[in-house]
Amino acid sequence: MRRHASQLFLVVVTYCLTLPVAAQTVVDGDSIKLDGKTYRLYGIDAPDDGQVCPDGWPAAYEAEAYLGQLVRGKAVACVPIGVPKRNETLAICRADGVDLGAAMVTGGMAYAFVPYSVRYITQEEAAVSASRGVHRHKCLAPWEWRARIQLSE
Repeated sequence: MRRHASQLFLVVVTYCLTLPVAAQTVVDGDSIKLDGKTYRLYGIDAPDDGQVCPDGWPAAYEAEAYLGQLVRGKAVACVPIGVPKRNETLAICRADGVDLGAAMVTGGMAYAFVPYSVRYITQEEAAVSASRGVHRHKCLAPWEWRARIQLSE
């Protein structure tokens, strides 16, 4: 009886932590805000605000717009990973069951952020192979772009 009750408790807690909520705001290409809480998509890095590729393609704008399309009108659920940092929580988020990190990387709108996770390497290989998004426009990876910005300051 006790074991059954503890299993039921875990199921209820897990369910409550992943209840879907409506996406309120797309913050940028790898962050969303739900019910006032900001979630950064775990394992990806999307172009930063103002980042434009060498051919003029507005990578940051396109990534943010793409994420907006992925969540618009869908039930979004986020499962936090680790403790919140800098007013945001790392999380794996899904829109109607679709992993948003995987969709962003597969669509060429973000990179697998390998220093922190190997979760989306296969999706990135597919995006590179199909020449989608940032790979088509030969964009700098966001971490390289940030390094160049810091050097010029």
